[in-house]
Parts: sequence; structure tokens; C-alpha cells
Amino acid sequence: MPSFPILDLIALAWFVAAWLGYAYVLEMTPYGQSGLNGMMHRYRSQWMERMLAREARMVDGQVIAGLQNGTAFFASTSLIALGGAITLFHSTEDMLSIIAALPFGEAVTHAQWELKVVGLSVILVYAFFKFAWSYRIYNYVAIMVGAAPHAAECDEPEAKAYAQAAAQVITDAGRHFNRGQRAFFFALGYLGWFLGPLPLIATTAAILVVMWRRQFASLSYRAIRAN
Repeated sequence: MPSFPILDLIALAWFVAAWLGYAYVLEMTPYGQSGLNGMMHRYRSQWMERMLAREARMVDGQVIAGLQNGTAFFASTSLIALGGAITLFHSTEDMLSIIAALPFGEAVTHAQWELKVVGLSVILVYAFFKFAWSYRIYNYVAIMVGAAPHAAECDEPEAKAYAQAAAQVITDAGRHFNRGQRAFFFALGYLGWFLGPLPLIATTAAILVVMWRRQFASLSYRAIRAN
């Protein structure tokens, strides 16, 4: 088992802590629930309630199909990216020469390089499973929309409870999609480790800043919060 220098281990620990910490804050704290992802659940609830009042629900089906297509695209992309990561095993010599020649690159052993590639592959596999499960949940949502009560029953307590259950299922699909997309973002930050521990620290910090701004300081966030 190859050993990494202490600075590499510190950088890797920072990467893992940043990912887990950001996910915890975003999903488990009141502050995170006030972000863009958290505010979407209110709109999902409104969507399902208004869907019940519509006789024709073709538009709702089209929206769900669009969400499925986007999720399928990212699932396919994660497999393509995984294939690209695996090919790095076959070009280790060339990549090590390129990295070592860069002014900010750091020389590493073959075993260390391959372990870094394994780490990247694990992230992409995780992303694929999240996207694939999100796609499956959207299939369940489509079935729930098809089985929804008639518009004449939209004011019944059972119908309202059904709408909230459907909204919860859609929120779960969105949660897994967000986790897969977050894995993609952090995979980009992880690429900094191929240049060395200091680039990994810097790219991880940059990813955190970008994601935080999109959740809490973007134009979309301000527009939805003002509504």
C-alpha cells in the first residue's frame, strides 16, 4: 500500500470534510433549507396541488419527462466520464511526464497516481448511482401523476394528502439528483490533486465558493426568494 506525504493527506481530508460538511449544512440545517434547493419543495407542493385541479394533465407529464431526460443525460455523462477515468490507467507514463513538467506539478509514483484515479472513479460511480436512482424515482412520480385523484376530488382530504405525498417523492428525486450533481462539482475539484496537494486545497475551496454562491447569492435565488 503506497503512502502519501502528510500534506497530501491533509489536502484529502480537507476535500472530504468540505464535501460532507457542505452536504450536511445544505440538507440538514435551517440555513441550508433556506437555499435554492430547499425553497424548491414549496413549489413542488404547489405543483402537485394545482395538478389535482386540472382535468388535462399532459403538461405535468411533459414536465416530468423533461426532468427524467435531464437526469438520464447526467447518468450517461457520468458513465462516459468514468470510462475516461479508467483510461488514465493506460496512460500513466505519459501523464506522469506531463504533470512533472508543469511548473506547479508534483512528481508522484505510479501507485500514488493509480490510487488517485481510483478515487476519481469512485466519485463518478457514486454520481451515476445517484442519477440512476433519481431517474427511477421520477418514473414513480409519473405513475403517481397517472394515478392521481380526479379534479372533482381535489378538495377532499385524501386528495390533498396524495398531493403532498407526491411532492415528497419528487423532492426525494430532486435530492438524489442534487447529490449526483454535487459529486460532479467535487470531482472537478478533485482533479486538482493530480497536480498536487496545494492545488487540491485551492480547487476544493473554489468549488465550495461557486456552489455556495449559486445556492445563496445567485440571481435565481434572489428572484425565487422575492416571490
